Amino acid sequence: MMKPAIRTPYFEIGTKNYIYGDTVLEYAKAADAAAEKYDIDILFTTPLTEIRRVAENTKHLIILAPYMDTLRPGRGMADILPEALKAAGAQGVVVNHCEKPMSLPAIKATIDRARELDFLVFACADTIAEAKAIAQLHPDIINPEPTELIGGGGGAVSDMSYVMESIKAIKAIYPDIMVEQAAGITNGQQVYDFIMAGSEAAGAASGIMKAKDPIAMIDEMIAATRRAADDLKKRGKSRA
Repeated sequence: MMKPAIRTPYFEIGTKNYIYGDTVLEYAKAADAAAEKYDIDILFTTPLTEIRRVAENTKHLIILAPYMDTLRPGRGMADILPEALKAAGAQGVVVNHCEKPMSLPAIKATIDRARELDFLVFACADTIAEAKAIAQLHPDIINPEPTELIGGGGGAVSDMSYVMESIKAIKAIYPDIMVEQAAGITNGQQVYDFIMAGSEAAGAASGIMKAKDPIAMIDEMIAATRRAADDLKKRGKSRA
């Protein structure tokens, strides 16, 4: 299975550990249905324990593992084997999320292993400086978001000057790195605004998982991504 080519703007959903078991599959199926309904590419970061079940019961999602180790088949009890993730149906991996931070050498080693498996690499960065350092390692996607906003930090969302500066800094290093904004997003309008401001994607975890109706919020945010894609197309800027 080759690394998927992602059409922009796309939308990314993270579950973290807000949900588990059957609820993960329920939300994944809702995201899968919205991906088809709106013809938008959806990245779905799935708990390790649910990757195979989500992969076997959805058709349109690009499934990411939330983390992996860099060992090879053999010894390594309890470590997360990259080949096992791929066999389960993952198509990529998240590195350096603020809830699972990694050193720069560890990020590099993980990206190198991911390349061996043709995995998509979704890298998180806290500051512009960290985003620039990680950009040198050439992941597929960088999600530069201030840590204090992650997890629904008091209703705040990344300000547009940060968004524009982070995009410019990353693209100056490798123009083909996709830049996503997800910190603090809690509704479809914010998704639309970030994409129209230049982000190639938006994403949400707590904004969906803590919503009054998570299934409806999944649809709302993916509908907003479609709306942005259509408006960008009118401007001649969309690849969707």
